[in-house]
Amino acid sequence: MLYRKFGKTNEMVSILGFGCMRLPILPGGDPSKIDEEKAIKLVRSAINKGVNYIDTAYPYHGTGMDKAGESEPFVAKVLKNGYREKVKIATKLPSWLIKSKEDMNKYLNEQLKRLEIDSIDFYLVHALDSKVWATLKEAGVDKFLDEAIKDGRIKHAGFSFHDNLEVFKEIVDYYDWSFCQIQYNYLDDNYQAGSEGLKYAAAKGLGIAIMEPLRGGKLVNNLPEEAKAAFKQENSKRSAAEWALKWVWNHPEVSVLLSGMNTMEQVIENIKTASETKANSLTKKELDMIDQVKNIIKRKIKVNCTACKYCMPCSSGVNIPMCFEIYNNYHMFGEKELYNWLEPKEKASSCVECGKCESHCPQGISIRKELKNVKELFE
Repeated sequence: MLYRKFGKTNEMVSILGFGCMRLPILPGGDPSKIDEEKAIKLVRSAINKGVNYIDTAYPYHGTGMDKAGESEPFVAKVLKNGYREKVKIATKLPSWLIKSKEDMNKYLNEQLKRLEIDSIDFYLVHALDSKVWATLKEAGVDKFLDEAIKDGRIKHAGFSFHDNLEVFKEIVDYYDWSFCQIQYNYLDDNYQAGSEGLKYAAAKGLGIAIMEPLRGGKLVNNLPEEAKAAFKQENSKRSAAEWALKWVWNHPEVSVLLSGMNTMEQVIENIKTASETKANSLTKKELDMIDQVKNIIKRKIKVNCTACKYCMPCSSGVNIPMCFEIYNNYHMFGEKELYNWLEPKEKASSCVECGKCESHCPQGISIRKELKNVKELFE
């Protein structure tokens, strides 16, 4: 396993972090029912092979963004039997639920209990955008973070981000952050913070954690045949996942990349890649090939959804991420029959256009408009 310095924290973190947002679940499809036996084996296997950064959050593996999920309590179980001493824990303040500094303290104290620890190594203000950021500033988020660091409840303060570059720079400059977390992959190099934001934060001394390096698995599972063929140039034996991860790690500004691994095969492959990939190691020819793949994909994708499920649950029962996945799959692969697998209430036609989902979407998708397009195509 290779390690990099995590900005101002001066901690050395494994370049591969384990994201506990998409853990294996029990049959039935309920995200709150984690297959704990399988998931604990996966996470501990990664830790035994050198992964020392474990990422979770208040709502992960739950039934809605306004409720506590099961990921944090699961991580508490992983940390038993000596594993706490082997890793750094990152979790996040549910920023969209905050109205006052008292709320911040309430959620932080609750998270410490859920994780069964006295101090959180890396504490992020979760999913910042311009609207949430304005509320947090008014509520005194800077004072809250200063106090939490001083009393030892958190060691390092950071934020995760979903908005445009201008807002990103404003947030970076507002507080003495130690690190940040951004969405970044070869398809999203100019999206949200993008490459310019990555370099801007790194120049300020922030450690950089990367989420969605495989874009919710779509840079592996949903690649057009043309893109797969491009990756096989010169008889390369590298998988699509390996190329995508190597592209992110090629950037020296990146400290740790988060992967939501849910099979042992993924753990083994990703750790192997993380054990041999250094910054600036890709050749120009290899970078040109990845650009070719990016251009092929961008010509086909219709909705910029990563299936993060922040829009769920829908009050009308629409399965928004699945509607968009099937819609994109149709445009990439011509698959139309998958839409018939959805229950009637899960289909786009059940949308009542309340707009609540759009306020939670990190990608800024015009969900109501796109659901109309889905309905027009499939129904």
